Amino acid sequence: MRRDSIFYKLFKQFPSLLFELVDEPPAEADSYQFESVEVKETAFRIDGVFLPPANAVSQVVFFAEVQFHKR
Repeated sequence: MRRDSIFYKLFKQFPSLLFELVDEPPAEADSYQFESVEVKETAFRIDGVFLPPANAVSQVVFFAEVQFHKR
């Protein structure tokens, strides 16, 4: 499965978008690292993962998976 490059690019450039969608303070995105991660199981790929800093008090990880199909 390929990651959705449109949403990967959007979240990479504007990480605060996800935080607005999940009703979290958008400024919190500044301390997160956003990456595309492949899970070691028959190549299951997640569009993106927002990882908190190692020293963060809150260790919440956000997974971003976006799907849509042309109809």
